Parts: sequence; structure tokens; C-alpha cells
Amino acid sequence: MASGVAAAFLGLLPHILHHAGPLAGAALFAGVGGSLLFGAIGFIAAIPFLVRMKRHCGSWHRPLATLVLFAAVFLLSTFVVGPALTGDDSDGAKPSATPAERPAAPSAHEQHH
Repeated sequence: MASGVAAAFLGLLPHILHHAGPLAGAALFAGVGGSLLFGAIGFIAAIPFLVRMKRHCGSWHRPLATLVLFAAVFLLSTFVVGPALTGDDSDGAKPSATPAERPAAPSAHEQHH
């Protein structure tokens, strides 16, 4: 039960933290710094699970394989899924919208509140 609550909390943490303030959210939780921060949080949160798995299996082979899988999924999410969802182009060639092209409707962030 407690591990399920902790997993739900860690899943909601990025959404909660983006409300910490525009400057803090943009400066600390976006980009490479945010990815490294949440990767480290995920690794630290996984340590008790990995230790229990080692005790259950008797060796570090399965826990290390699980850790490699965690890292692979995290990297896929960070560098493939995230940019695909946000439309982030790595070449930076995307022109910014002029005032006439900007939609008059509320932003996506305002709509989810």
C-alpha cells in the first residue's frame, strides 16, 4: 500500500512542481537539469525495491537488469517521447509565432486548471 502511494506521489510530482513558480519551474525543472533531477529521484526511489529484489533472487543480476531497464525507459521518455509530445525541435530552426498567428484561446496550461 505504501509503495503504491509513493509511486503515485512520484508520478504526480512533476505536475505539482511546475506550480512552484514560473521562474523556479522554468529554471530548475526544465531541460537537462530537470531530467537529471527526476532521474536521480527515480533512482533513489528504486533503491529499496532493488535491495528487496536482490534478497529475493540471491544475486544482483536481476536487480541490475531491472535498473538498466529503468534507465532505458527513462532515456526513451526524456529524449524521444517528451520532445515528440511538446514538439521540441533540437535544431532550433522553428520560427516563433507572430502576434497575428498566436491563438486567442487560453493556453493549454490554463485549460487544465
